[in-house]
Amino acid sequence: MNVIHVAGTKGKGSTCAFTESLLRAHGMRTGFPQKTGLYTSPHLLRPEERIRINFQPISRTLFAEMFFEVYEGLDLTEDNPGPPRTLQLCALTAFHTFIKLRVDVAIVETHHGGEYDLTNVIPKPVATAITALGMDHVRQLGPTIENIAWHKAGIFKPGASAFSTLQDESPAAVLRRRASEKGVTLNFVDVEPDLPDSEPQLQVGVQKANCSLAVSVVKCFLESKAPQEQLKQEDILHGIRQYRWPGRFELLVEGKNKWFLDVAHNELSIKIAAGWFADTSERYVNNPRMVLVMRRII
Repeated sequence: MNVIHVAGTKGKGSTCAFTESLLRAHGMRTGFPQKTGLYTSPHLLRPEERIRINFQPISRTLFAEMFFEVYEGLDLTEDNPGPPRTLQLCALTAFHTFIKLRVDVAIVETHHGGEYDLTNVIPKPVATAITALGMDHVRQLGPTIENIAWHKAGIFKPGASAFSTLQDESPAAVLRRRASEKGVTLNFVDVEPDLPDSEPQLQVGVQKANCSLAVSVVKCFLESKAPQEQLKQEDILHGIRQYRWPGRFELLVEGKNKWFLDVAHNELSIKIAAGWFADTSERYVNNPRMVLVMRRII
């Protein structure tokens, strides 16, 4: 498989979704890639969402078929330590699906680590990427941000281009050292100046950073696999406009009601989600008590 492997604390799913959308937009114009695979974790509503072909979740029937082909092929003899755990089975099922359906590219999100992550069995990814780093899953990866950076950089592989969003100096130094140890050139990606300011998908600052990282990764991928077909500005604009990632900075309107949905689950995410809500909510403008609530959250 042609794999793009993505790790990080925040923005992994968004970056993977931007990467897939940009590649799909390029494929619509040029014919490559014709078929994209996307593996993310966790799912929002149903397990099939973890495995997507051309961004569409595979059917429940296909999910079951792929799962049991994997499970029934396992060595479950008494000498074996036991069947894989849930996340291992999900990753195996995704890899099996992508191989069997012959995707042109597979964008794979780590679960929560890097070095010892269940997805880190990919020997030769085309490119690897690290999104924003922060304090999360500290019991497994901590206790410091430097420890977390060490784990995330475990996806770097010799021969695979490596990219990262801009990081604080301490974790950035760890990423550089790990890249050097693996003989990898690490590229830190700033926000692309040519990204459109008017698109609603980029109204949150962190999404511009995630999209910029995705643009760099996609350009690298195409230079390796389709050097005659570069990523054009029209592909970027198309990819941004068709981008969708449910549960992340998502606004749903039902009659007079507006629902601001975000799956923030740590302090960093909650601050960003609160800022997004404060910037976009009409209630923030008209209700002084809401201002106080949001300030307390932040």
